[in-house]
Amino acid sequence: MKSFDVIVIGAGVIGSSVAFHLAELGAKSVLVLDRATIGAGTTSQSSGILRTHYSVRENVELAQRSWSVFNHFASYVGDDEASCGLVKCGYLISAADNDKLDPLRGALEQQRAQGIALELLNAAQARELLPIASFDDAALIGFEPEAGFADAYLVATSFARGARRRGVTIRENVDVRKLLIEDGRVIGVSTSEGDYASPLVISTQNIWTSELAAWTGVAMPVVPERHAVLALECDAAPYTYSMPVYKDLASPGMLYCRSYGGNQMLVSEGIVGEALQKSDAEQGDIPLDYVAEVGEQVAARFPAYETAGLASSWTGVYDVTPDWNPVLGRVPGVQGLIVGFGFSGHGFKLSPTVGRVLAQEALGLPTDVSLKPYDIGRFESGALLTGK
Repeated sequence: MKSFDVIVIGAGVIGSSVAFHLAELGAKSVLVLDRATIGAGTTSQSSGILRTHYSVRENVELAQRSWSVFNHFASYVGDDEASCGLVKCGYLISAADNDKLDPLRGALEQQRAQGIALELLNAAQARELLPIASFDDAALIGFEPEAGFADAYLVATSFARGARRRGVTIRENVDVRKLLIEDGRVIGVSTSEGDYASPLVISTQNIWTSELAAWTGVAMPVVPERHAVLALECDAAPYTYSMPVYKDLASPGMLYCRSYGGNQMLVSEGIVGEALQKSDAEQGDIPLDYVAEVGEQVAARFPAYETAGLASSWTGVYDVTPDWNPVLGRVPGVQGLIVGFGFSGHGFKLSPTVGRVLAQEALGLPTDVSLKPYDIGRFESGALLTGK
């Protein structure tokens, strides 16, 4: 049985980031295993939006540090050819005079206190940035200039390439079938191509974390939840790269939108999606009634889009925890097991820093951001990680 210092399960954007940072921090023998190919799972379905706006202050710190990486990505991974596909267009968020107003105000104030560059705009100023939208009902508008979107698949493959250049072994199309445990300690994994030994396993299994729960007997509360993403095209009002990402808290679906392809609008809802009975990243059906429902919400904010056409669509699956925040760190009762799951749609935004802190934890180093708030024990103790 071949032995490694650390084994990482999953080569999505989180797992690839973990592998890169393990090597960067001095780990000598690292193996990454993925059931498919690098970034081919839920990473490839990401909308790619990058922002530091969170009402959970701990997430703000993760996002701040990650934004710095995205902003200097090629130099960070030490590869002049690497790109994260960053489009720095800013992030607009608005609320009407309703129940979302005070929470948004509190979240924006908290961001400012944490040193986030943030501007409060009136409707006319917001219209200058996003001229295809109407802001007549906006009671509060925040603008984060240091935000935008990028390409999650590019990031995953770039981290993986950087990891390989630093000596990491990445095995694709290898199914991990069991975690090998002896006397409460991890000793390796059993896979479709045989067993591998290691005293440390980092699971970034995402929507497949239920498999890890079955192997260990430890409850890991996470539900796979499917969300639909639409790309709309309106020749009269193209959504260009220079226009900011927009979050509309006044819409029933709390829509988020961004430019797609330089003239189309990528749009999805920011509410609870379709809970799946089993973990599956395959594409799901998007009913035409749903397209019409989202289209109606879009047209209410972007009047010209009343006649927009549907250019394309796809579905993505979130790994959702009870408080919609991730679990990061060691698993009590299973020595040598570290997890990163339950990102609930935020994994890509946080991936550089999450990869680094999980690697630091594995190697016994101080973590840049405390993992205590993200501990798996919070679900049993009731100390949920909730924001405004």
